[in-house]
This record gives sequence, structure tokens and C-alpha cells, in this order.
Amino acid sequence: MDVEIGSNLYRNTDGTIEVEGVPQLSVGVRKPGGPLLVNFVAYEEGGRVVAKLVDSSLAVNERRAYEVERTPAAVILKNREAGRVTLKVELKGDGRIVIPLGDFLTIKAHRLEILPTEWRLNKQQLSGGDSDANGGRIAIG
Repeated sequence: MDVEIGSNLYRNTDGTIEVEGVPQLSVGVRKPGGPLLVNFVAYEEGGRVVAKLVDSSLAVNERRAYEVERTPAAVILKNREAGRVTLKVELKGDGRIVIPLGDFLTIKAHRLEILPTEWRLNKQQLSGGDSDANGGRIAIG
């Protein structure tokens, strides 16, 4: 499957996104057209899990700080306390999965920001990239 993170295209992936060496996000669909399935772990400083999505549903929600909005073609995880979108994932008509927005901590407490034009992690950033994952994972950081 093809996954777009910000403006970066990753072709032929298995849908798993490793951030700083740890699988933190996976995306996929059971059948063409959806529903979109998202698995994701949100950490706080110190590496403690504060939210966990399993097949697009909240399985862990510390302090009830998070809420999820779902449609067959989109999953949006919001942090109510911070008043911001933590992760937005969309399924496009051509089968491509797009992650246009994200703002969350990695297990190492580094902030990953995903914007429509790029992703940023510490001093690294990537914009307009196009790579072939050869059926493997996407590695960020």
C-alpha cells in the first residue's frame, strides 16, 4: 500500500510506521474502500502510554483526555485537554492512505509534527520525499 505522511510518499509499504526505531503507528484497510484501520500509541514524557488506538477504537485513554472521530475513510484522534488534533489519517479514493496532520511524542519523548507540507522530528525534517519501502516498514528518525 502507498502511504503519504505530510508531503512525503512511501510506496509499497506494509502500513507500519516506525518512529525512532519503535513501531508507533500502523494503518491499513480490510477491503478496498474501507473501513480505515489505525493502530497508534501516544506517549507522554517519560514514555508512559496515555492513549492507544486499536483498529481505530480507543483501547487506552488515560484521564479521558482523548476522543476519536471515525468514518469509513477517516480517523481523527484529538486531545481534548490540549485542544488539538493528535493524529489524522484519511483513505483516499485511489486507495492511498494519507496522514496530513499529527502532533505527538515518541517513546523517547521527542515531538513528531506532521504538517501537510512535511514531517519534523527534532532537527530532522522531510518534505516532498518519494521512496519505495519494498513491502517493508516506514522509518522516521
